[in-house]
Amino acid sequence: MLYDSPETFVDGAAPFIRNAVAAGEPIMVAIGAEKIDLLRSRLGEDADRVVFADMAELGANPARIIPAWQEFFDANAGQPMRGIGEPIWADRSPTELVECQCHEALLNVAFAAASDFHLICPYDTVQLDDDVIAEAEASHPFVAGSPSPAYRGDHAVPQFAAPLPDPPADALEHAITGDSLVDLRHFLAAEAERAGLPAARVHDLVLSAHEIATNSIRHGGGSGVLRVWREGDTLICDVRDRGRIAQQPLVGRVRPELGATGGWGLWLANQLCDLVQLRELPEGSVVRLHQHL
Repeated sequence: MLYDSPETFVDGAAPFIRNAVAAGEPIMVAIGAEKIDLLRSRLGEDADRVVFADMAELGANPARIIPAWQEFFDANAGQPMRGIGEPIWADRSPTELVECQCHEALLNVAFAAASDFHLICPYDTVQLDDDVIAEAEASHPFVAGSPSPAYRGDHAVPQFAAPLPDPPADALEHAITGDSLVDLRHFLAAEAERAGLPAARVHDLVLSAHEIATNSIRHGGGSGVLRVWREGDTLICDVRDRGRIAQQPLVGRVRPELGATGGWGLWLANQLCDLVQLRELPEGSVVRLHQHL
């Protein structure tokens, strides 16, 4: 859904919600707090039938959004349902924006087999750049109610190949091997503390990096390289190995079954870190963890 003002957003969203309420269909709306207030005012008592979520909290790490939709979908399985989700807004950082665009493309993968689930993704045509709108038209099968001629397909996620800036020359480096994990944890903890990361967040980053490094040993050719550096108010931890992720596009976004022996590393990283970037490279893959200081 394309809109050009708060009023046109409400004009487009409110009838969609009212129709869901009238039909008895569950509906979840994940948008910014100000828009939630606008919709509550327009909807009146109908707002009480809506599950609202503040996207600034839910989608701070965009990789957590699909699990939230999956939880909503599972809770209402067997009946028609609707949703509105707006993960992209003008104040998103360039790094967050690319991960949001990856999320939007992956929605088509995550719910490809779903029936009777109608999801609207609003885009502000005034606040967002033209290239952001163009990418939206390429990642959504319908735009403004009509088939999008730019749509690239259900399983196309070009963000997995989007280049990441190279680690800086002064980034600190530690080899990943089966014998180095204990030293690696001590190394990263020391660097995170030196950068000023609070103790609880040091633990979260070290645990996440340990899980990713373990994946490098098990699934990434038996070894890898971890690099860490500070970028502005963010500490970044970059893990590279010879593994492949293209065949598992939803890895880290689907909670593993209880008792599963694999799949937890990237899931935990997405729960514990502010942002996780996943990329396929010609020589392997990279997982980049961001933790705000």
